[in-house]
Amino acid sequence: MVAETIFNPTIWEAVPFHFWTVMFFIFGGIIGSFLNVCIHRMPLEMSIVSPPSHCPHCKYAIPFYLNIPLVTWVALRGRCKNCGAPITFRYFLVELLTGLAFAGCWLHFGDRGHPLGTLALALVYAVFLAGLLVASFIDFEHFIIPDEITYGGAVLGLLASLFVPSLHSAAFLGQGVARSALGILVGAGIVYAILRLGKLMFGRHRLKLEPGGKIIFTETCLCLGEREIPYEEIFYRKSDTIVLAARRVELVDRCYSEAVIRLSPSVLEIGDEKLDPAAVAHLEAWGDEIVLPREAMGLGDVKFMGAIGAFIGWQGAVFSLMVSSLIGATVGLVLIALRRREWSSRMPYGPYIALAAGVWVFAGHKILALVFP
Repeated sequence: MVAETIFNPTIWEAVPFHFWTVMFFIFGGIIGSFLNVCIHRMPLEMSIVSPPSHCPHCKYAIPFYLNIPLVTWVALRGRCKNCGAPITFRYFLVELLTGLAFAGCWLHFGDRGHPLGTLALALVYAVFLAGLLVASFIDFEHFIIPDEITYGGAVLGLLASLFVPSLHSAAFLGQGVARSALGILVGAGIVYAILRLGKLMFGRHRLKLEPGGKIIFTETCLCLGEREIPYEEIFYRKSDTIVLAARRVELVDRCYSEAVIRLSPSVLEIGDEKLDPAAVAHLEAWGDEIVLPREAMGLGDVKFMGAIGAFIGWQGAVFSLMVSSLIGATVGLVLIALRRREWSSRMPYGPYIALAAGVWVFAGHKILALVFP
């Protein structure tokens, strides 16, 4: 009798609509707390399940009553209960954004007359937005989007399309999966084509130097005459490499002549010799030209767009790419107006794509109807 009552859809549909709105917000906050763990640990290749939540400063294991989303951060005024070390505002922000995203999905996709019938669709979109959030925060801080998010997102999108075909406005199961697969191919394919074309046309920035000009590699920056370029402005990804055909190279304990220098975040090559960059505190070289890496997109963005296409189809993927370009251009113009042009070069592209995909979820079809009536 109890089981019949619990699983009776008529009883659940009688629950007020905004009861579910509140539940979605609370559940989203809980998911946001988990996303914070992912954002912190995944770039460091740490387990997201072990050890349990703890203070990164004093390693204090956080008990459940001090791990309440939103409430704990406010109650403790953004500090660890044990050692008093500051807890970044990002924890509160991610929990709040995730809660709002979940509630927004329910408000947008939930049906007041038949709430249970739209519950699955709202949950799928909520999970999709959660993936966009964690990818954006990781990319913003580390300039990477982990494969667990991109490949995992693509697989999850295919599965969601199988069990919730309404995700792609499909009439039957196979049609939803086909549209999801097409979204992966179109999303990843377009960005990959742009990536290859961009590398061909703009992937390297050649700087002409005065004949026999002196270049100094320090621990923190590259010195070209009076100009100092911090390495964080050059190396955005592990594959980024500085190339210099040097006439002469001087280290503290040795010299080279007519050697090609290749410096990446992980290795320093001088001719055929490979060195650890961290072990070379100072290097001087003389040459006529230096090649610096320049790349607007990476393979992480290709895989990320593929995962996005799995959830929102090829139309959503194309829309996200176009709108993300507009967002990026707008941000760049604003930064130029504020005389912060150098900041735009430090911005990864993933968050722009994620924001554009979020716009598609809530307003994409309406925007297309306005642009193409």
